[in-house]
Amino acid sequence: MKRPVPAQSRLAAKRIGENIATWRKLVGMTAEELAAKAAVSRGTISRLESGDPTVSFATILNVCRSLDILDRVVDATDPYETDLGRARSDQKLPQRVRRPS
Repeated sequence: MKRPVPAQSRLAAKRIGENIATWRKLVGMTAEELAAKAAVSRGTISRLESGDPTVSFATILNVCRSLDILDRVVDATDPYETDLGRARSDQKLPQRVRRPS
């Protein structure tokens, strides 16, 4: 049974897909060329650019690498680039976070 994808996640997938399509066009690459470079099918590129949230994380990373934007994606998820991360950067983070039972 498939889990439902929350609306906010679907919207994010759509925006990311549009962004990837724009990056592809900015670098002058066809969808077929991107598919070959990322070692995926042309259909997968179409699904990704259309905002299909079921495209695998590995595929998204490979496509970003192929567009030379992987470092930007990694940087975008760096918690120490946020106000909260910078504020807590001197604190020792726990190995695990557990909720009390």
